[in-house]
Amino acid sequence: MQGLSRHTALTAEDKTLLLSLELNPRRVSAGEVLWQESADVDLFCVIKEGWAYSYRNLGNGSMQILKVYLPGDIIGMRDFGFSRRLAGVAMINDGLISPFTHQQLFELFGRSPALAVGIIALTVRQQAMLTERLVYLGRYAAHERLAHFLYELYLRLKRIGAVEENGFHMPLSQEQVGDALGLSAVHVSRTFSMLRDEGLVIRDRQHVVLPDPDALARLVEFNDTYIDEALPVAFQSFAGMRSTSAPQA
Repeated sequence: MQGLSRHTALTAEDKTLLLSLELNPRRVSAGEVLWQESADVDLFCVIKEGWAYSYRNLGNGSMQILKVYLPGDIIGMRDFGFSRRLAGVAMINDGLISPFTHQQLFELFGRSPALAVGIIALTVRQQAMLTERLVYLGRYAAHERLAHFLYELYLRLKRIGAVEENGFHMPLSQEQVGDALGLSAVHVSRTFSMLRDEGLVIRDRQHVVLPDPDALARLVEFNDTYIDEALPVAFQSFAGMRSTSAPQA
């Protein structure tokens, strides 16, 4: 959960507590369903390796991909406070996850306000990504939807050190990209070609390069505050004050 340190200062004890959520890792396979929509909410998990996505199955037999999860993300927190899953989750490629329970999360919150603030901040930002997705799916043309999607992935992957020379591995199929953007696989292919012809995106199977990331961002007037904006001072002050005042073991 590398992203936590971006939102709150973590002590050595905080880091130890955080590792307690990752004590039971298990290997998962591409296409494996971690849980189904409407299943009981009994676990959350940290994705250590691989990519995953949340989805809803629609009445017409199609699927809407809601969120793509990358290494370090917490999966399932949008179900926190519900008894049944709001969406299913499946793996995109082979990976490693670390499941944890409500009780483990409650114990962590009770022992570290800094971690509680950090995890809440990560969860809120995940919801902000869904809001941003709603805006560009409703208002953008196909090439702008794809450009926004790719640039957002680029920023998220760059934060975890998974971008090299403006290129990154993207294990999503054209069908999965289409399910995320409300486009057919054929339309996704044509749109990739359009962005390639404009010199904005180069794709070779599962490898994507953005020759000029800033130009891609300008195309969709990308505002990265929902990804990178720091926590309000009041949150940081609370976490810092409670951490420093906590009794030492």
